[in-house]
Amino acid sequence: MKKLLLLGDEAVAQGALDSGLSGAFGYPGTPSTEIIEYIQRNKAAIERDVCRTWSANEKTAMEEALGMSYAGKRTLVTMKHVGLNVAADAYMNSALTGANGGVIVAVADDPSMHSSQNEQDSRFYAKFALMPALEPSNQQEAYDMPEYAFQLSENFNLPVMLRLTTRLAHSRAGVTRKEVLDENEMHLPENPSQFMLLPAFARKNYQKLLSNQEGLLQESENSPFNQYTEGEDKSLGIIACGLAYNYLMENYVDSVCPYSVLKIGQYPLPRKLVKKITAECDKILVLEEGMPIVEEMLKGFLNGNSVIKGRLDGSLPRAGELNPALVRKALGMEDLVSEKIPEIVAGRPPALCLGCPHADTYKALNEVLEPYGKGHVFSDIGCYTLGFLPPYNAIDTCVCMGASITMAIGAAEAGLFPAIATIGDSTFGHSGITGLLDGVKKQANIVVFILDNDTVAMTGMQDSQVTGRIEDICLGVGVEKEHVRVINPLSRLNDENVKIIKEEIDYNGVSVIIPRRPCIHVYSKRKR
Repeated sequence: MKKLLLLGDEAVAQGALDSGLSGAFGYPGTPSTEIIEYIQRNKAAIERDVCRTWSANEKTAMEEALGMSYAGKRTLVTMKHVGLNVAADAYMNSALTGANGGVIVAVADDPSMHSSQNEQDSRFYAKFALMPALEPSNQQEAYDMPEYAFQLSENFNLPVMLRLTTRLAHSRAGVTRKEVLDENEMHLPENPSQFMLLPAFARKNYQKLLSNQEGLLQESENSPFNQYTEGEDKSLGIIACGLAYNYLMENYVDSVCPYSVLKIGQYPLPRKLVKKITAECDKILVLEEGMPIVEEMLKGFLNGNSVIKGRLDGSLPRAGELNPALVRKALGMEDLVSEKIPEIVAGRPPALCLGCPHADTYKALNEVLEPYGKGHVFSDIGCYTLGFLPPYNAIDTCVCMGASITMAIGAAEAGLFPAIATIGDSTFGHSGITGLLDGVKKQANIVVFILDNDTVAMTGMQDSQVTGRIEDICLGVGVEKEHVRVINPLSRLNDENVKIIKEEIDYNGVSVIIPRRPCIHVYSKRKR
């Protein structure tokens, strides 16, 4: 099929497949999940036996991708923006190891925090690592960029970041496909010490990384994804990054803007093009989805000689997503009057599904903890985080993946009793195991609930890495066998479950309680 209707995520996946992809690695996280899901069900990927299984977390995914690159194959690793924090150790060091086969790090940022804990901008990581980054403005570019990124990666022997944001990742548009390329033949690095980061080698690799910067800048200056369009009105110049370019053009009939526009789709920032637009225009408006990284860079290397407007001066909001209306306001155009939302349309807060096993777990836990008062339950990232909301009001914290167990340890060490952690089965496999190991080593007085619903429910029913292994893992890190308890979270078993929870709270040490019942949607699928 030459033309497809694809999500931005799917366009990245199809573009990578058509560019000789041999393996995709990642951990599910909205809004990036659909990239690997598309590859998993793609007929050509199945026929070619492209590696496409989920990894335990983003760090392991990044390292697996580096291993495939070491063998000379083209690889894609996917994650959301907070997942890049988890992968940062491997990602930052990959700037020094470089790549053999092409590596794309596809990161989906979530401005406005639709399903995330923060609004961080992954472009800062690319700048920090001194590695190139691409940012598509539409689904066609999301498809076209993987081929370009693989070639760029192999030319400079560096991984390349491909940064998406929520609206592009989860909206559809027509995409025209190109000729499908063959996969790379396996070949090991010509330099046998390329991936050896002993200090003596790392220092040499860092010098090479620094020497590559001028070449990466030249690539950016000549990139087809960085385009300067001269306008008739020089009172304002607009620098529009990625999806923000679409928001700009939606405000003009036939996409004809009267101002000069520099469209940015590749980093490092093309200095010659930036200096051209700033020299020709009286003021500069920077449109970028996420944080004001380009705006801050302009203020730095233009030495205050131009008036720069954007998120930092209040022309655009400091937080949240951009949209055409906000861009319109920043341009000084008349506001478009929107129809009011009818009163019949009411906001619906998120809630646990009817029949969710977590509801019965929280019911039993609340009953046990009633004499102790509030403030004893440290939770994690997953569906069960909704236990904070009424009618459960059962948990007290949610910071980052895996933090439930480790925060409970810290609180217990401070004297809090009881100290309870609730963590999902997938999150336990992602980053909870090491926390449990800490608890055993410190002999912490904590009770850990590993909520086993047999799937990665929140991101779309992906397989959990620890299914069928949780008890063995707990025993393997040193939890006493008699204090690894499995319960069935059902209302009719509430009294029995309450008794078990009380027993484990009374035990002075690490206890693990595993409420095990399939997610209601998993159960329904199996029943069908």
